Amino acid sequence: QVQLVESGGGLVQAGGSLRLSCAASGRTFSSYAMGWFRQAPGKERESVARITWSRGSTYYADSVKGRFTISGDNAKNTVYLQMNSLKPEDTAVYYCAADPYVGPRYWGQGTQVTVSS
Repeated sequence: QVQLVESGGGLVQAGGSLRLSCAASGRTFSSYAMGWFRQAPGKERESVARITWSRGSTYYADSVKGRFTISGDNAKNTVYLQMNSLKPEDTAVYYCAADPYVGPRYWGQGTQVTVSS
């Protein structure tokens, strides 16, 4: 079984920064991409950032471009999300996700990020 464990969430004032981390444990697997999603109360889960290991390419939602940076280590199935210039609208539960070459996407349990105005 694979577990994705997020850490680094918390409460921060608007304009502040947080760094989320996600590490995989359990059964060994290879992923072709990892990313971060978020879900605010009453809203659907949305993709925030994604990194594709083979191409080294990254994707960011328009709402976070220029403020968030995704990075990670393919060999360790570890991914980070550096979040700067945080806004109250960034408040959400943030989920880590890993896309293995075989099988369905893995999800973490989520970590709360709250940005106060």
